[in-house]
Amino acid sequence: MSEPETTNVDIRHATSADASALASFITPFVADGKLLPRTVDELMGLLPNCFVAETPDGIVGCAALEIYSAKLAEVRSLAVASQYQRSGLGKRLVERCIEVAHELQVFEVMAITSSERFFKSCGFDFTLPGEKKALFIRTRDEH
Repeated sequence: MSEPETTNVDIRHATSADASALASFITPFVADGKLLPRTVDELMGLLPNCFVAETPDGIVGCAALEIYSAKLAEVRSLAVASQYQRSGLGKRLVERCIEVAHELQVFEVMAITSSERFFKSCGFDFTLPGEKKALFIRTRDEH
């Protein structure tokens, strides 16, 4: 199978006009358990640092950078349409998020994912300098 062509894919900042289309785009990823559900209002809150990958036919990818503090941000809601997966499009979206973090001088960017190989290919790792690691505890069964 050949790699999909991404030269016709534009990556741009999302706007409020994209919120409903983004909610629809991520719905199958939520249904597959790949993403957490997001309401249109939640997506609106992510828009200042949200990017969409778009073709003339519509949205084919998205990613957002949620900034928690000057020390920490998270890549969130990364999704790429199946026909564009393994094309480099996801990496381009993550790079845009990291560029924003760099411009805003955010110290660290994290990603919570089940696709560790992909994020490692983007430069992420399990530990940070000084052997710091993120640890989690679940406080309820549903999100």
